[in-house]
Amino acid sequence: MSGIGRAGATVAAGTLVSRITGLVRNVVLAAALPVIASNATGGAADAFAIANQLPNNIYAIISSGLLAGVIVPQIIQAAKHRDGGSAFVSKLLTLGLTALFAATVIAVVAAPLLVFAFGSRLGPEASALTLAFAYWCLPQLLFYGMYALLGEILNARGVFGPFAWSPIVNNVVSIIGFLAFIWLFGVQEGVVGWTPTMVAVIAGTATLGIIAQAAVLLFFWRRAGLHVRPDFAWRGIGLRHIGRLAGWTFLMVVVGQLAGLVQTTLVSAASSSGASVAAMQYAWLVFMLPFSVIVLSIGTPYFTRLSEHVAQNRPDALRSDLDSATRTIGIFMVGALAAVIAAILPISRVFTTGPETAVSFAWVLAAYLVALLPLSFQFVLQRTFYAHQDTRTPFVFTLVQAILVAATALTAYLTLPVEQLAVGIALGQSLANIVQLVLAVALLRRKIGVLGLGGAVRAVARFVIAGVPAAAAGWGVVVAFGGPTGWPLQSREAALLGGAIVGVTTLGVYVCILAVLRAPELAVAGRALRRFRRR
Repeated sequence: MSGIGRAGATVAAGTLVSRITGLVRNVVLAAALPVIASNATGGAADAFAIANQLPNNIYAIISSGLLAGVIVPQIIQAAKHRDGGSAFVSKLLTLGLTALFAATVIAVVAAPLLVFAFGSRLGPEASALTLAFAYWCLPQLLFYGMYALLGEILNARGVFGPFAWSPIVNNVVSIIGFLAFIWLFGVQEGVVGWTPTMVAVIAGTATLGIIAQAAVLLFFWRRAGLHVRPDFAWRGIGLRHIGRLAGWTFLMVVVGQLAGLVQTTLVSAASSSGASVAAMQYAWLVFMLPFSVIVLSIGTPYFTRLSEHVAQNRPDALRSDLDSATRTIGIFMVGALAAVIAAILPISRVFTTGPETAVSFAWVLAAYLVALLPLSFQFVLQRTFYAHQDTRTPFVFTLVQAILVAATALTAYLTLPVEQLAVGIALGQSLANIVQLVLAVALLRRKIGVLGLGGAVRAVARFVIAGVPAAAAGWGVVVAFGGPTGWPLQSREAALLGGAIVGVTTLGVYVCILAVLRAPELAVAGRALRRFRRR
């Protein structure tokens, strides 16, 4: 467990710093392109949000699920070979980069079709601007893939730090570029009046950051202990076996992206009228901040450990780590959820232009927060299936979730006013994630038998008992500051200060209540934090 703790602390430290710098990056971007348009000529933020998301969507379809669910276990198996897995990784890298390059070329050629698919409800000016952004952003696909491929190989070899720390380089490059945009061209809310130079600065900066993020991993490659070379003889890589495993993962990612396509297409109708594509993306980024820092930092080392337990046929050790991961994630995530709920108005003001738009943003974020705990626990369950090299079962519960996401988005589009459309779609996704968790638990129990999570469930209940009054105490501070019209919502700087005060108050009350309840997990969390500080 000490190895898990050290690896988790390394990942957590890098993830925390990268997320903080990423937060600054997104605040600067929101200052350059206001998230929620204040008039009918706005929508530049939505245009950029759609274009900049395109390479992520395509990359997720062709490779994200494959890397997470198939490649790591395969590399761990290949490490038993006489060469330590170097031949396998050489073939894997050559195949992966070749496929990514081809996909990038195809995506750039098909940019008009992609923009139409994701932004069909945008106006003509907004669609034209989105296409201009897309030509600059789509090359990110190659470098996203390179970053993930190299990073997952490093993770599988026990080198966890660089994958978590390299996004900081991307964020720094982006911050500099976005600040330069503001200095050169000022704040741009509308979709008309954009010059090629303006498009190149804002979108080119985003792509340059991804290139730097991928390139920095090459400096840590020696730590993997692998000697690689271009190898186009893919016959010996086991493509049939990998393809059989990846087939279900590919379908899983496809249905998820199709559900996202429905969401983006429908919510884009609200562009220039209220919270739309950009607001949902920024709210999702805030939602993912505690998830990334806590769940990924804890879950990534555990995934490697779970894969080892399965490979060595140690079911009791697997159940023990499953219980431990759930408890550790739970104590941190409940506290984080309480703090974000209490400080939701100041947090929202950081990304918006005033108290009124902050309230609109806060409703979208609140709708996402409904599923923060279910999604966190589902991460561990899904990785347990992957450790068993089972990608078909995750496809089943992801298909159900995707159908619910699309259905609830369509229902929101048909029944809600356009100003509330983003809230309804986000809430529908949260409800779908809850159903997905329930189904994942049932299917994992059928696969491996008793999960042994009774103690973990009771522990999470204790955390929630502590989190509710802690969130109430934090909200009391917001009310004392003046509520929706108080001083924390008058500027971004005030929002950062006010949000910090509310968050610290909430977490302090949370820890005190857990101490009164004598929660044994509090000591475990303390040790994890001490490891984190040392790292």
